[in-house]
Amino acid sequence: MKHTLLITAALCVATTAQAHPHIFVEAQVEVVMDSAGGMIGVRLIWDYDDFFGFLLTTDLGIDTDGDMVLTAEEAAMLEAQVLDWPADFSGDLSVTQNGQVLALGPREQASAELRNGRVRETHFRPLATPADAATPVLVQVYDPFYYVAYEIVGDIGLTGGDGCVAQYQKADLNAAYSLVDELLYGRPASDVGPDEQFPEVGVAFADTVTVSCNGS
Repeated sequence: MKHTLLITAALCVATTAQAHPHIFVEAQVEVVMDSAGGMIGVRLIWDYDDFFGFLLTTDLGIDTDGDMVLTAEEAAMLEAQVLDWPADFSGDLSVTQNGQVLALGPREQASAELRNGRVRETHFRPLATPADAATPVLVQVYDPFYYVAYEIVGDIGLTGGDGCVAQYQKADLNAAYSLVDELLYGRPASDVGPDEQFPEVGVAFADTVTVSCNGS
């Protein structure tokens, strides 16, 4: 979980069920390349579901008139809360090449706002070292414990890197749900209580963007 308000959201949802996931995010992905075709980072836009936006504004005591228009002070409060990542939060972004996880640098160009009742978070994650253009790179956005469900939407952005292409593959949800069933020994996800750790199945639900250059 990213921050305190996600916990609050969990508690609110928990009054009706303990099923996973609790929060839904539509993710837009833009891959940024250097002039040599090596990947240097990923720009992300996360649009949280309407219910999360409602819980967030309610907890902060903002937008009390419900018109989904924030004052400058309210907008600053919302942005500060959304961008308050704990030190151990990885950012729910995985970039791999040849089966190896590539190190990411600190988040940059971060912002958050309320758009039509939905919280939008935008940021850029640079790679610690540019990825070699000779081998395809895989980009996935997911929460390991599937508390937050991410779905990649829209066209995949690709900036720089002449001769590079980005291909999108949706997660195999049938296989993912079968894995959950196997790991929970047939128990429904709704039976997993708040004091239990949900198995790390998030990667099975992750959409994948594959970036390759010059036929690699």
